[in-house]
Amino acid sequence: MEWFFTLSGFFAGLVVGAVGVGGGALMTPLLILAFGVPPAMAVGTDLLYASLTKFSGSVVHGLQGTVEWRVVGLLSLGSLPATIAALLFLRLHVSDGHHLALVTSTALGIGLILSALSVLAGSLLKARDRKEFASIEMRGGRRAVLTMLLGGALGILVTLSSVGAGAVGIVLLLLLYPRIEIPKVVGTDIAHAVPLTLVAGLGHASMGNVDYGILGSLLLGSIPGILLGSRMGSRIPEKILRSVLATILVFVGGRMLLV
Repeated sequence: MEWFFTLSGFFAGLVVGAVGVGGGALMTPLLILAFGVPPAMAVGTDLLYASLTKFSGSVVHGLQGTVEWRVVGLLSLGSLPATIAALLFLRLHVSDGHHLALVTSTALGIGLILSALSVLAGSLLKARDRKEFASIEMRGGRRAVLTMLLGGALGILVTLSSVGAGAVGIVLLLLLYPRIEIPKVVGTDIAHAVPLTLVAGLGHASMGNVDYGILGSLLLGSIPGILLGSRMGSRIPEKILRSVLATILVFVGGRMLLV
């Protein structure tokens, strides 16, 4: 069975390498629907998986200078308190397994559909001249508040579902910071996802919602998957890749809402 999890990690890495987003959005429902992993366990395991895989990506982006650390700080000011609040909600008010599964499945379904819409919106944003979005720029104080609010929303969504930090976060950052180059937006989003998923993952681990055997198997497959996906992504039109991914996410998101 460990090899099936390794193959799943490889598949998720393949998608991330080719499209840039979607790893967690595919991994968590795959663990639930294909392998029968309880929803809360799948969410907690994927959160730690994401924190470990994205840490290396954030190091690379940091060395390349493609991280806006001030924006990471603003996002974290919103996301980390929201993450802790969401974890406390789960611990204090969703104690039994049935209700916990219901909450995480519903949040996952909503998160997947939002991610699908964001994947499509991201391709449209990249296809247009981003200078047009300069008109929505605002004073620094208002943008800082909106950035923290975005972080808070992502903290709740990611803690409950393990998805949304990539696709949703990148698209909203593109709108909030239209003058920042796309590589920096991506690097900033990845760097912010590390503390967010780590805190959320450790919180789930404290509640017994992490399977460390599955976690190790996923990590074993994800690295070669990302490397191969990065090579494939340059040969397949991004519009096709994103459309296929969005279709899968909508279908799986709807399926999760019916679990």
